[in-house]
Amino acid sequence: MSVLIRPAVPTSRPAAAAAVPPLLPTVGAGWVVPLVGGRQARSVHLDVAASAPALQRVADHVAAALPAYASVHRGAGYLSQLSTALYEQARQTVGAFVSARADDVVVFTRNTTDALNLLAGAVPGDVVVLDVEHHANLLPWRSPRRPYGARVVRSASTLAATEALLAAELAREPAALLAVTGASNVTGEVPDLRRLADLAHAAGARLAVDAAQLLPHRGFDLTATGADYVAFSGHKVYAPYGVGALVGRRDWLDAAEPHLAGGGAVREVTMTDGGASTTWARSPERHEGGTPAVLGALALAEALRALAETGVDRVRAHEAALRARLVGGLRERGVEPVRIWSDAPDAVGVVSFAVPGWRSAQVAAYLSAEHGIGVRDGRFCAHPLLARLGVAAGDGLVRASLGVGSSSADVDRLLGALDQLLADGPRWTYAADGGSCRPSPDDRPAPAWSALASLADLDAGSVPASPCTVPSTGADR
Repeated sequence: MSVLIRPAVPTSRPAAAAAVPPLLPTVGAGWVVPLVGGRQARSVHLDVAASAPALQRVADHVAAALPAYASVHRGAGYLSQLSTALYEQARQTVGAFVSARADDVVVFTRNTTDALNLLAGAVPGDVVVLDVEHHANLLPWRSPRRPYGARVVRSASTLAATEALLAAELAREPAALLAVTGASNVTGEVPDLRRLADLAHAAGARLAVDAAQLLPHRGFDLTATGADYVAFSGHKVYAPYGVGALVGRRDWLDAAEPHLAGGGAVREVTMTDGGASTTWARSPERHEGGTPAVLGALALAEALRALAETGVDRVRAHEAALRARLVGGLRERGVEPVRIWSDAPDAVGVVSFAVPGWRSAQVAAYLSAEHGIGVRDGRFCAHPLLARLGVAAGDGLVRASLGVGSSSADVDRLLGALDQLLADGPRWTYAADGGSCRPSPDDRPAPAWSALASLADLDAGSVPASPCTVPSTGADR
């Protein structure tokens, strides 16, 4: 363990803000987890941006639907017909939640990455993106038509200047699509999507929005934003059952090669002297080959119903209070969250920061092992953005992210744990484990229902004895 600087811990704090309870019940809330040294604590999940816990309502809905599960679309039995009706009802619910237009199509995918890869195969021309994007909106655009991938525009320090750079790039050379984040998975900042849609359309391009981080916090409206496509994941929106969605204009999707060729994606297959001749179905079936994740689609739809009934305004207000508490508390401790744009009008509950004197991997390991607090550390599948923010290739940040199951007690637990770190350092020892840090030894037991004796089984005792002084290189969202 290395200590570069230990900032002084303030001796007084402003008056405590009003308590903020969770907005909706989630599965696992209140779960007690083991800490190193034989202690225990209530688990605090501040890694919602990576994977949100299931809403209790979603888990209950899936449990109720499970006895009725059967194949969809082609079965004659009652259970098959019921499953088909529920699956297509889920498609309608997803479309309604994002205000899909009459000519839009809802395609169920595995996640946002899968949805954007599907769209990449349908775009009939160049794609323009910003360098602030998650890898899911940077890497899929390579194709035989686009051997070098998307045209990347380097973002400026303000949104206004960034919009001007995008307009100049679209004017310089025609493009078919502008693909942007709806909310940064590193900073939570939200661009003006209506302005970006108008900018794209004025240049003859369409707009696709990676709403993986935006939709759970703000909802999404294709009609109001003017966007042509939106992609998002169930596991970000409290439905971690392996389903996401791509919603948008039908024409490109109907003209594209099937995303996954197979049963269900075809109208007719005949054999000729030259092989199989295939008549493909229209979208969405065209891109949903094989047996779909029916229960995942039902889970996603139920999560969206729950958010719609709760109200986006209530979700926004709950999150704004928690984000303000977190950002204010960090600043009181000499920790400044990173930003992309100085004029961003809004930000969701995603906050990334560096603790002076400590590697991000050390901080994350300490929070987990000694306090039961789960955060993310590393570069969050946004390597170009982290480089732009001045984070070295082998280093990273700490990310705390909030959701409808978060509370002021969760935020206060994190701030209190940082106070202890800054004042006294960790009470346990930590060792380098590849690009991350692990408690050494890690004596936390695994749950009885698992096949693990302890978390140390994850690496079969291979944690090196070297001190944890290396930075994290975590790569997930």
